[in-house]
Amino acid sequence: MSTYNLELLSLKRELPLMKIKEDLAIASFVILGDTELVEVVSPTIAERLKDIDVIVTAEAKGIPLAYEISKLLGMKEFIVARKSIKSYMDSPITEEVNSITTQNKQFLCLDKIDAEKIKGKKVAIIDDVISTGESLRSVESLVEKVGGIVKAKAAILAEGDAANRDDIIFIKRLPLFSVSKEGKFTEI
Repeated sequence: MSTYNLELLSLKRELPLMKIKEDLAIASFVILGDTELVEVVSPTIAERLKDIDVIVTAEAKGIPLAYEISKLLGMKEFIVARKSIKSYMDSPITEEVNSITTQNKQFLCLDKIDAEKIKGKKVAIIDDVISTGESLRSVESLVEKVGGIVKAKAAILAEGDAANRDDIIFIKRLPLFSVSKEGKFTEI
């Protein structure tokens, strides 16, 4: 299996390269279960978040990062936009999302209780990786739909062209990879 060696602050991780299209691959960066990584990167992101009231993340990979950053910022909670309507949700608000890492259209959902916690508040949207920006746009739209004010958008990594954006906070660029007909990976 081909891999990419990621050096991130004081950490090193070997990421498997995964084809997502016939000619395109990503370095699979999964923070779920990687307590050390979350603890190391969170202070770097938290110190760059200024004047925010609430953190919002999309289910699921951003959850441990949002948790740790909210702790560092002295917040008692953070909000998770769920990927499906749950039976306990009261008057759910939804937004469609097409992500580079998912096969089909999905929806992000907030219930009325979480929407009220966001309304009129300064929000930081947190994720693990920003790539095409589709997931980020959907969370931002959902936050604005319920009356929140997006003040910051942050992730650990910006993948591919996302690293050229000036409206996001991130620690390091993560390359994309072209895949030749012979199955060779080349960083792009």
